[in-house]
Amino acid sequence: MADKLPLTSDYVFKRIFGQEDSKSALKDFLESILDVKIKDIEINNPEIPKNYYDSKFAILDLRVTLNTEVVVDVEMQMQNQHNMQQRSPFYMASNYANSIKEGEPYINCKKSIGINILNFNYYKRNSYHSIARMKFEKPKPDEVVYMGYEEEDEYATKYLEMHIIELPKFKKKNPEMHTKIAQWLWLFVGSEEQMEKAGKLNKEIRKINKKLASMSLSNEERNNYEFRLKAIRDEADAIEYATRQGIEQGIEQGIEKGQEQEKKETVKRMLRKNVKVEDIVEFTGLNKEEVEEIRKEIN
Repeated sequence: MADKLPLTSDYVFKRIFGQEDSKSALKDFLESILDVKIKDIEINNPEIPKNYYDSKFAILDLRVTLNTEVVVDVEMQMQNQHNMQQRSPFYMASNYANSIKEGEPYINCKKSIGINILNFNYYKRNSYHSIARMKFEKPKPDEVVYMGYEEEDEYATKYLEMHIIELPKFKKKNPEMHTKIAQWLWLFVGSEEQMEKAGKLNKEIRKINKKLASMSLSNEERNNYEFRLKAIRDEADAIEYATRQGIEQGIEQGIEKGQEQEKKETVKRMLRKNVKVEDIVEFTGLNKEEVEEIRKEIN
């Protein structure tokens, strides 16, 4: 029997969960992440785009409306493209803005939630499931005004919410299947034995596991998966090469000209290519504060 196609592929994930007969399983999966009870679920974009094999243009996300009042964007990311901090808020904000028609009052906006399932570690956080919201920072002492509030508002808005699930951290944690989210995530990264065990504990997982096994027997689906995987790998290689070339070229130009302006332009190019600040500091000799000042100029 052929090995099962991995749910960590964005193509496989959408083909499995984007189908009408998977709605109850998708509902159960989202409940495990959001820790809420979901009554109704509507899949807004079940189709696979025609250019799915070209990772530069095709984003195989899954947009879902919960209880007619919450828009959720679920995206499986196979490889780190170093743009999470820009990409996820962009889609959340887009879904929030598009949740009302022109002329409608803002009060009709639907809550927008972004769920990012990563097959790599991204944030420096000691948890495999991180939740982010727009939280108020602690005010400066000289800006405090006593207004008599015993409890202050903690969040600026409840309408934007981001969930990050980092699968390598989950595997390192190696949790038992006592929670629904652990059962589901073992379906993504577990062995065949663990996937079967999760299915015995949850009938919706068992249903998805069977669909995954059936899909894996199709030569057409395997070819589609391979096309998508190759496109993502090619793009990742191109980004890595361009970044390496940009760093090498930037360093050479900076050494040759020895001018501060040239070094600044080099840093701008590196920032636009999403090179990490730590790497920029190492290669240019600037400190973090100087790099962040240059980032502000770009913005």
